[in-house]
Amino acid sequence: MRDLRKFLLFVAAACALSVAGACVSAPEQGAGGGGGAGTGGASKVGPVRIGFSMDTLKEERWQRDKLLVEQRAKEIGAVLDVQVANGDDSVQTKQCDNMLTKGVDVLIVAPHNGEIAASIVEAAHKQNVPVISYDRLIKNSDVDLYVSHQVEKMGEMQGKYALDRVPKGNYILIGGAPTDNNALLLRKGQMNILKPAVDRRDVKVISDQFAKEWKADEALRITEDALTRTGNDIQAVVASNDGTAGGAISALEAAKVNGKVLVTGQDAQLDAVQRIAEGRQTMTIYKPIKPLADSAVDNAIKLARKEPITAPDRVNNGKIDVPSILQEPQAVDKDNLMSTIIKDGYHPMEKVYEKVPREQWPKATASRAASRASARPRPQASPSSFRNSRSSKT
Repeated sequence: MRDLRKFLLFVAAACALSVAGACVSAPEQGAGGGGGAGTGGASKVGPVRIGFSMDTLKEERWQRDKLLVEQRAKEIGAVLDVQVANGDDSVQTKQCDNMLTKGVDVLIVAPHNGEIAASIVEAAHKQNVPVISYDRLIKNSDVDLYVSHQVEKMGEMQGKYALDRVPKGNYILIGGAPTDNNALLLRKGQMNILKPAVDRRDVKVISDQFAKEWKADEALRITEDALTRTGNDIQAVVASNDGTAGGAISALEAAKVNGKVLVTGQDAQLDAVQRIAEGRQTMTIYKPIKPLADSAVDNAIKLARKEPITAPDRVNNGKIDVPSILQEPQAVDKDNLMSTIIKDGYHPMEKVYEKVPREQWPKATASRAASRASARPRPQASPSSFRNSRSSKT
């Protein structure tokens, strides 16, 4: 009888230990398995689900961002959900809410409006989902990471390029969307360089406006107005991106002063670098997108898995100093198209020079794809020709 009682006690103890063991291991087995929404503090196991919320795909550069983010996610085995808001804040907010409901582990957000997107960060954090601010800074929020380029420096590069070549004269300044923090940072950088020349009255700013939604037709209107008010006496247009540069160039060409006026840009879009090769646009800012896209995806994985990230920079968003990873931009004009954009494979040489007569292609590559260079000849203006130049009034 005593032996039977001992045996029954042993069996009961073994069962209790087995149940306790199951209770300890269950959360470990399910760690991260329920997705970012409501996952608690456990680290992610298995494929990471990334939500990528984009403002727009209208510009070529954003199409490139989407492609490169998709490629990197596929390379590392992440599950990616891409949603595009087409410039609508309410749509972007709803799309992010839907991705959170579907259980993404981390959000990458390229905001349409950096102020309004703060609500996306708040909603994500309520579900323990980290948020990366992509290219554009999300303001007044506890966003986890900011990956972008050195935006203020890009504005300084635009301003310096223009001032080095046109130290005196009438300038038009065309910013981007006033709802985009990058547009404000670009203007700040531009004025860091230009303000001393303005104060000396070497440079006169005829027009300083922002183009709604970065629209080319807004830039065209701004440029037309300035040309009319000055009798076409404009020496430089500091356009904040290639789209606004294109709008300004349309106005300059209609006034028959293009080639005499320096025009900056940004993004190294194909149509812009073609204009540079032709001599219709003076420069652009080249921002390699692959390092940016790779950085966003790689760090999204780390945040989802609660692994440490290396963010050497800090950018204040009005609430916190956001850990940031900022890529280095490059100024590109006709003189270094080959050694930057074409060398990196960002655009193929045959496309860049397709509107330029073959005899005007860089000598080292003039014999390549001759049959594809069929555009008519155009006069080309060297960036150096703008130095100390003034266009005459008409």
